[in-house]
Amino acid sequence: MKLQRVLQYAQRLLKDSIAEGDTVVDATAGNGHDTLFLAQLVGDKGQVYAFDVQKEAVDATLHRLLDHGLEHRALVLNKGHEEVSNFVHKPVAAAIFNLGYLPGSNHDIITQPTTTIQAIEDLLKLLKVGGLIVLVIYHGHPGGKEERDSVIDYVSKLPQKYVHVLKYEFLNQQNDPPFVIALEKMKEYPI
Repeated sequence: MKLQRVLQYAQRLLKDSIAEGDTVVDATAGNGHDTLFLAQLVGDKGQVYAFDVQKEAVDATLHRLLDHGLEHRALVLNKGHEEVSNFVHKPVAAAIFNLGYLPGSNHDIITQPTTTIQAIEDLLKLLKVGGLIVLVIYHGHPGGKEERDSVIDYVSKLPQKYVHVLKYEFLNQQNDPPFVIALEKMKEYPI
């Protein structure tokens, strides 16, 4: 086995957690790569909910889905991920976040610790037992380290009886390389 890069590992986790017909969440639609990947995994009976606060990201995601004929499998919302519980009302098999900024766009518009943690809390309630939340954390930009630290602090305190928390990172890479945090729901989370 070879070590997988961060994005490969995140996709591997998702692929192993999602079956056709599942409901899943792309909490940060960005340029639509994860939304497309999720749409391919859930099949025609599944549903992807994709969130992004930037219209530019929503448009890019919709175009990517249209290019692959998979727009019917996803609802792409120009909303923040902290609104997930307003739109998703079914059990969720998996969710992914790419924390940071939209590549190729305004670097001043970044994900925020308070909204990210709110979305994680809400998704833990929606998540099926055995489901995963995958966070790819980009922290090499202004505000990135604050969000990284807040998220790590929050997930580190989750009770292991209910949620297993994994961190996957390369220790010898320079320039603040991204890393993965994965949350696996082990039993129903107390509300």
